[in-house]
Amino acid sequence: QVQLVESGGGLVQAGDSLRLSCAVSGRTFSAYTMGWFRQAPGKEREFVAAISRSGGSTHYADSVKGRFTISRDNAKNTVYLQMNSLKPEDTAVYYCAAITYNNSWLLSMPGTYDLWGQGTQVTVSS
Repeated sequence: QVQLVESGGGLVQAGDSLRLSCAVSGRTFSAYTMGWFRQAPGKEREFVAAISRSGGSTHYADSVKGRFTISRDNAKNTVYLQMNSLKPEDTAVYYCAAITYNNSWLLSMPGTYDLWGQGTQVTVSS
């Protein structure tokens, strides 16, 4: 019944900014820890960022720290990923994911998340 739908991807140049959105259906969105992952062709799925249920705690991969910001609006059932100073190495399919069953310390592991969106393509040209 619960669905995650990403949007906001596209083709940009290095140094540009982009904001991804993930709309989540259902009335229990505020109970979900949310995360963003990305996967480039031929590479494993990589943790990008995560945010707690209330939005009071965030976590980032070292590769995006200082450039990306994860946020959420529980009233709109939406989580965001603001991406600034984009680099060609940021090129990937970006996935929104949710932990619906409980909170977890293992936020960087894809297996922790039980709901996933279909992904949105982000391409950064040099």
